[in-house]
Amino acid sequence: MDTNLQYWWRGFLPASALRTILFVFFIAIFTAFISGCGQSTSDGDATQNGNGELIIGLTDAEGDFISYTVDVKSITLTKANGTIVHVLPLSTRVDFAQYTELTEFLTASMVPLGAYKHATMVLDYTNADIRVENAIGDAVPVTDIQDSAGSPVTELEMTVHLEGRNKLVISRGLPAHLTLDFDLNATNKAVFDDAGVPTLIVEPYLIADAYLQRPKAHRVRGPLNEVDVDNNQFEIIINPFHHRHATDHKFGALTVMTDDETVYDIDNLSYIGKPGLQVMDALPQFTATIVIGKFKSNPTRFIAKEVYAGESVPGGTLDVVKGNVIARSGNVLTVKGATLIRSGGTVIFNDEVTVKIAETTMVKKQLSADSHTIDEISVGQKVSVFGTITNSDVENMEMDAANGVVRLKITKVYGASVDLTVNPLTSNYFVMDAQRFNGRPVSLFDFSGTGVDTDNDADPSNYEVDTGMLPIGDIVEITPIKVFGFVTPFGSAPADFMATTLVDLTKVPATLTMNWTPDTDHPFSDVTENSFTLNLMDRGVFHHVGRGGAIVDLSTISPPPVIRGMANGGRYELKEKGPRRVFTDFESFVAEIEARLASGSSMKRIVAHGYFNDITATLTADEVHVKLK
Repeated sequence: MDTNLQYWWRGFLPASALRTILFVFFIAIFTAFISGCGQSTSDGDATQNGNGELIIGLTDAEGDFISYTVDVKSITLTKANGTIVHVLPLSTRVDFAQYTELTEFLTASMVPLGAYKHATMVLDYTNADIRVENAIGDAVPVTDIQDSAGSPVTELEMTVHLEGRNKLVISRGLPAHLTLDFDLNATNKAVFDDAGVPTLIVEPYLIADAYLQRPKAHRVRGPLNEVDVDNNQFEIIINPFHHRHATDHKFGALTVMTDDETVYDIDNLSYIGKPGLQVMDALPQFTATIVIGKFKSNPTRFIAKEVYAGESVPGGTLDVVKGNVIARSGNVLTVKGATLIRSGGTVIFNDEVTVKIAETTMVKKQLSADSHTIDEISVGQKVSVFGTITNSDVENMEMDAANGVVRLKITKVYGASVDLTVNPLTSNYFVMDAQRFNGRPVSLFDFSGTGVDTDNDADPSNYEVDTGMLPIGDIVEITPIKVFGFVTPFGSAPADFMATTLVDLTKVPATLTMNWTPDTDHPFSDVTENSFTLNLMDRGVFHHVGRGGAIVDLSTISPPPVIRGMANGGRYELKEKGPRRVFTDFESFVAEIEARLASGSSMKRIVAHGYFNDITATLTADEVHVKLK
C-alpha cells in the first residue's frame, strides 16, 4: 500500500481493508460535493466480510432555482444479498442550488465489502426553503410542491441501480468511486400561474456514473484537527455545509495534501506554499477551516488549491454576504441573490443587500496572494463580503464593510460568441452575447460606470472578453459558451471581463428531459433503426435540454428533437410495472417500446444523456431512461 494512501485514510481502517468510493450528486448542468463519516448495516455482514472506506459527496447544477434548500434525510446502499447500509449519520440540510461548479464532502463512511445493486437518497421537503426566479429576475418563494400527478410532496425517495458499467463492488485495496447525478433541471420545474405564484413540479431521478467523467473542484469544511508540516498535509474534522462547528468525528475526518502552489488565506492574511502550512501549524486545534481542491489518483489523494482558516471563514466575528454585484454607485454596492451568514453561524437567504465599502476595506481575490483594491469590485462580479449588518430589515438590508473584507470570487458568464476578433493588445479576444452572470439574467444588472466613459460601459449583448493566453480553439460565431474569470475593475472597460477558463458548451454532456400530459401512446413522430424523433404534442412541463448551465427549450427549435443511439452501444432502460428491462442495443430498445405502446401502454417520460448537436437538434445518447404506464 502506498504511504500517501495510508495517510489519506489513516484513522479509519487498517491498510489491508482500504476501499474508496466517491459519490457525487449533480443537479442540472453542473456541480458540488460533500463528505463525512458514519455507518450502520442491517445485519452482521460487516463483521463477517470486513469493511471498505466510503466517501459520499453531494453536488448540483444550474437552473432557475435561487435557493433549493431541503433536508437530506438518508443515503443508503443496498447489497446484492439485500443488506442495507446506511451511510449518512444524520439528516443534513442542503441548498442544492449553491452547488453548481463545486462538490462538497458530506461523509466518509465504512461499509461492508461486497457487491451493491442500488443506492437510495431520501429528501425531506417538510421545511424546504425553495425560491425560484420569476420573469423579472426576482426570487419568489415556493410553497406548493407537487409530483407530476398533482399530489403534494413532503418526502421524496430516489433510487439508482448500480449495474453494467456502473457496477459497484467494494473490495480490499482497490480505490473506486461512484457519481450520482441529481439534475435539478431534469427533475424539477417551476410553473407560474397568472398571478405569478409558482408551483414546483418534482419528478425524482438519479443517474449513476462509476468513472467521475464530470470532475469538479471539491470543498471540505470543518475544524482543523492536526497539521503535519514535514509531510505537507493536515487533517480536517468534516462538518458539511453549515453544520455547527463540532469537534466530534460524526461525519468523519479527511487528510488534505498541500503543495508549493497551495494558496492560503488565514485570518485575512495571504500565503503561498509551505509558509502557509507553517502558519496553519501554529493555529489552535479546531480552528474553522475550508479547503477547495481536487482529487488525484495513483495514489488516491485530495490536494488543496485554496485554504481558508480562522477569521477568513464565514461564521466568525463578522457577518458575511455572498452574492453578485448587480450595481455600483461610488462606494455603495448592490448585492443580489445573497446568502447571509451571521456571526455565530446562522444562515439565511435575502435576495438583495446594500453594502457600503471604503478605501479601508480589504480586498482579496480567489487564487491570489497579491494586494487588491476596491477599484476591482465591479458589476457582474461574484463576491463574499465580510462586514456588519447595520439594517436587518428584510426589504432594506444593509451591511457596513468599511472595516471588513471583500473577497472576489471566480465569476461565470453564460452566453454565445458573436464576434471573434483579434485585439491589437492581446492574442485572444472575442465578443459574446452575455445572457447570465452566475446564473442570474443580465436584465438584473446595471452596468453604469463600468467603462472608462459612458460610451464604453459594458454592454451584455456585446460583452468584450479578454482570454489572455487562453486558446480560443475551434470556437466559431454563435457557439454557446461559458467563461470563468473576473470582471475588469470598475471604470476600466474595455475589456469587460478577464477570462481564466473558456468552455465550449457544444462539447459538454447534455441531459434531455421530456414528459407528456396526459401520458401519450404516440411519443415519436418518426422512428428509424437507430433513432426516434420526439412528438411534442401534449408535452408536459419538462421539454428541454440542459447543458453546462444553458437550457434549450425543445418547443422552440427546428428541426424537431431527435434521440440517437450510440454506434458502439449504450445503456437503455425501460421501466413499467414489473421488472425493469435494460438494453445495450438501441434498435432492440426502440422495438420493445413500440411493441408495448401497440399493446396499450403509454409513454410518461424520457430522460436521455449524451451530446447535443444544436444544428440538427440531435442528442446522441449513451444512456436513455424511459418510463411507461
